[in-house]
Amino acid sequence: MQLQRYLNHSKIDVLFKQTKDDFVVNEVPLYEFSGDGEHLILKLRKKDLATWDAIEILANYLKCSTREFGYAGLKDKNAMTIQHISIHKKYEEALKSFNHENIKILETTYHNNKIKIGHLKGNNFFIRLKRVGLVEKRKIEEALGQIATYGMPNYFGFQRFGIDGENYKKGQAIVEGKLKERNRNLKQMFINAYQSYLFNSWLSKRIEISKLIDTFEPKEIYEKLNLPLDEVKRAKKQPHPFKIITGDLLSHYPFGRIFIIDDLESESQKFFEKDRVPTGLLCGKRVKKSEGLAQEIEKEFDVQMGEDGARRFAFIFPENIQSNYKEDKNHMELNFYLPKGSYATEFIAEIIH
Repeated sequence: MQLQRYLNHSKIDVLFKQTKDDFVVNEVPLYEFSGDGEHLILKLRKKDLATWDAIEILANYLKCSTREFGYAGLKDKNAMTIQHISIHKKYEEALKSFNHENIKILETTYHNNKIKIGHLKGNNFFIRLKRVGLVEKRKIEEALGQIATYGMPNYFGFQRFGIDGENYKKGQAIVEGKLKERNRNLKQMFINAYQSYLFNSWLSKRIEISKLIDTFEPKEIYEKLNLPLDEVKRAKKQPHPFKIITGDLLSHYPFGRIFIIDDLESESQKFFEKDRVPTGLLCGKRVKKSEGLAQEIEKEFDVQMGEDGARRFAFIFPENIQSNYKEDKNHMELNFYLPKGSYATEFIAEIIH
């Protein structure tokens, strides 16, 4: 799947391997745990295991159902990850003797409810890039500066599409009634992959339009873009490289209500100031649709389906970006924070592609 990258530079030839030594994820919970209640909160460090693998290991050890566990989000397998999971405190005593080479319980506390999907604020990441010479170092620092200023497109990462990247095709076949999938979880996963594919395609299209507006004079392209001349002129004046257009649905950032764009100039300034962001469609039922010119573009990626739809940030603003260059090893170490639902692998792709 060809994604339209937002940073304009040639590919940086460095090595990134997703391993437990070079990729560390530290979950940031949505709220502080109360320290009181019937649910035991485990702060786990796991390596070379997906979240589900770790939960299955713990469930087998405790001889209970995996459904007894609560977690906020699924973490990568090929990484060292630190995350919180919950279980009823009746299992506390049994867990004291739990031992596994790939799972360590770092600390425990209590809370009055089970952790649910989405109960996280975001994740802190540590990533090590290798084979980074001085030329690559300079290019990476430049790219990091761009991301710190403008943010980055909120693409779904390759993990969303399965090992062969083809899960969305099964989702499409299910939605079109050409494929039956009895396993409910698999069916959900395939349909979600299809929704994500359509979102990524829409985002690529909007980035392509934004680049054309930035590169050419309005008179040269407004017909090619099928947009009114005055709309292209106004978009060209916007301070952010991702152009918002009439009818876009925006959201306050990092959370808040979704609203239809009112004054294009003031809203584009607030987007540049990281106060709000345009949103894209995850198609389905019961979801707000953009209007006007924005809808003309969005409808190409809007498919009728039985799932609930949603809006997703088109752009996000990574925080606490730090880099540390180890010249003796040709390593570049990066630390950064991303809000939930965003992919560190996309942050890396944005820098090196």
